[in-house]
Amino acid sequence: MAEAEAGEGPSGTRLPGRIHSVHRNRHEVNDDTSVSPVALSDKLADVDDEEKARRIAERDLQGSRKQTYSGLVLIWLSFQATGVIYGDIGTSPLYVYSSTFSSQPSWDDLVGALSIIIWALTLIVTVKYCFIVLHADDDGQGGTFALYSLLTRYIRISHRDPKEPLSLALERYHTNDLKTGGRSLRGFLEHSRACQFALQFVGVLGVSMVMADGVLTPAQSVLGAIQGIQVANPDLGTSAIVGISCAILVVLFLIQPLGTSKIGTTFAPIVTVWLLFNLCSGIYNLAVHDHTVLKAFSPHFAFAYLVRNGHEGWKSLGGLLLAFTGVEALFADLGAFSKRAVQISWLGLAYPCLLFAYAGQAAYISTDKTQTAYTNPFFYTVPPGSFYFGIVIAVLAAVVASQAMITSTFQLLTQIMRLSYFPHIKVVHTSATFHEQVYMPLANWLLMIGTVIVTAVYNNTTSLGNAYGVCVISVTFITTCMVALVAILVWRLPLYVVLPIWLFFGALDGAFLSSVFEKVPDGAWFTLMLALILSSVFTLWRFGKEAQWRVESDQLSPAALVDAGNASRMAIGGVPISTVPGLGIFFDKAGNPAHLPPCFAHFVTKFAVRPAVIVFFHMRPLPVPSVPADERYIVTRMPVIASCYSVTLRHGYTDDVLQPGMARDLVTHIEFALSRTRRTDPAELETLRAASLSQMVYVLGKESLKIRAAGARTNRAWGFFRTVLLWAFLWIRENSRTKLADLDIDADKLIEVGFVKEI
Repeated sequence: MAEAEAGEGPSGTRLPGRIHSVHRNRHEVNDDTSVSPVALSDKLADVDDEEKARRIAERDLQGSRKQTYSGLVLIWLSFQATGVIYGDIGTSPLYVYSSTFSSQPSWDDLVGALSIIIWALTLIVTVKYCFIVLHADDDGQGGTFALYSLLTRYIRISHRDPKEPLSLALERYHTNDLKTGGRSLRGFLEHSRACQFALQFVGVLGVSMVMADGVLTPAQSVLGAIQGIQVANPDLGTSAIVGISCAILVVLFLIQPLGTSKIGTTFAPIVTVWLLFNLCSGIYNLAVHDHTVLKAFSPHFAFAYLVRNGHEGWKSLGGLLLAFTGVEALFADLGAFSKRAVQISWLGLAYPCLLFAYAGQAAYISTDKTQTAYTNPFFYTVPPGSFYFGIVIAVLAAVVASQAMITSTFQLLTQIMRLSYFPHIKVVHTSATFHEQVYMPLANWLLMIGTVIVTAVYNNTTSLGNAYGVCVISVTFITTCMVALVAILVWRLPLYVVLPIWLFFGALDGAFLSSVFEKVPDGAWFTLMLALILSSVFTLWRFGKEAQWRVESDQLSPAALVDAGNASRMAIGGVPISTVPGLGIFFDKAGNPAHLPPCFAHFVTKFAVRPAVIVFFHMRPLPVPSVPADERYIVTRMPVIASCYSVTLRHGYTDDVLQPGMARDLVTHIEFALSRTRRTDPAELETLRAASLSQMVYVLGKESLKIRAAGARTNRAWGFFRTVLLWAFLWIRENSRTKLADLDIDADKLIEVGFVKEI
């Protein structure tokens, strides 16, 4: 068999006679960010070679999406991470002490609170997140849903779309490869439907909590900064503060289309100056006022504070946890940056600066004769002569603080859309260097509306803090529990190692969690309600998709069209299929050669005709900016069906692949692939050319779903509840964006084949 060599096509364009591929383990890291992550080195020698096309598909779909960086690129990315991730946790010194104390605290209480802040930043942020949680990424992605997604690839707890067998493969360990505790736990989870649903719901609940943060964080941060103006102008009213805050927030959301990279690079100097200013202020206050507060580095003072104050000390944990609000962004924004970039920026800058900031504020408050500094801790404690600079940098840093959760929302939405927990909405990739940095217009505008409303309704940081804290500590607790499962089932650590660590961090999170839930009636109910609504939408969409997958499982294979009496003729149900002149391009969402695209199956079933030449066209998006022109197309003959070809278009997120005249490009690539193969019959080429000259049409499938009436054996209550859920799913489905919403092809050559299925 002759090998197909790359060459010049009839129009002078480079054609894909040779496709390069290399074998990649999905856990290997792609270091080359300038080209496709799958460098194709195998030769697609013949258009009949389905096995090689299948291997290319597996490498495309199962290849690693994770990017790693080193040298100057890593430093640049760490700098960007500083501007995006640490704006939230970095601006907490604006309001932690004011949210914790309602009157001037004693020295012992002040040092005790400082001790809790220091050890929370050390244990929860540094030890748990930086050194443990960041290692539990799902192919470079972070967040609670990434943890759930990672678990679904190692244990059978989730249903998959049967039309897409080449999706992420199950990497289940052999039973003997797991420790005793791991084997028992996996068996229990795989056989318990209730636990599987609970894991799924907890995963989406964590995502929902972070998104609720995306609404509350901008309001909390900007209000906290603008309220500082009252220190200089006490006559400034609440309405003026709210108005200024809302105007700043609108501007913040208007710049989101610039992209994470540009925004992060622009914001990073602001956050860096802010953190360094807090560092200098802290050192100044420690030197001038009361350096003895540094005794708070001893955990004894934290325990003594809780014991001495009893119930009131426990309640104050709800204010102290605001010191690490934004910690969830370290993990949720992992896909936009990288583990090493996050660790470098936290350990090298944010962590030490925050420790000195809180210690310095405590030093000033402990000697404050006016007993008012705790009410606005940052602005009262800035060094002399730097007040107005402090206001400017605080407002700028507060605006930046909002960016952490906005970026997290975009990152998490891409994850849940990818795994069919949310309908498709427009995603814009904003960087050709960092592949996972995205912007979502619809999500951005909805966040803006929600944030402005929340700012106007709550109008002060104390009431917002009550709602805000629930999100943060709930997500950290969920993360602790899910990382423990990952450690046992994915990392295969023994139970006796994981259990004590989980109990320690679970107790730490639980102490804060129990405290903040007491504030539910005072504002935290809003966060819980918002998170539950979002979780319900995600779960509802997945429930509907799984019901849809079940009715779509009856797929038609190519062999079903072969006439039993005459193998050279096509027939369906014993009725011969006639051939009409022309070439039909049928869009194939799955790209699975074992099954016919639904639009084609219904076309031939209903009309008993077929075009003279059939092309099954599948678009395969890859997580890269662009795919070289000579590596984009994979052409294979479809088995059994004469003059039928499968064409896969591999494309990156910046490639403009759907455009008028695309049909001619497809024909050119098929013709070129056939002409380079010695086994091709000249008559086959003539048939292709004649069909393309006759007429060419695009055929799209239009699937409508209707709810099937409940059977006689179905429980009446469940049947009614199921009908309501499916009705809601279908309403969302009918009013959401389709994956081919931006279809820019010849409108006069486009037809839709409609069909109805019952779910």
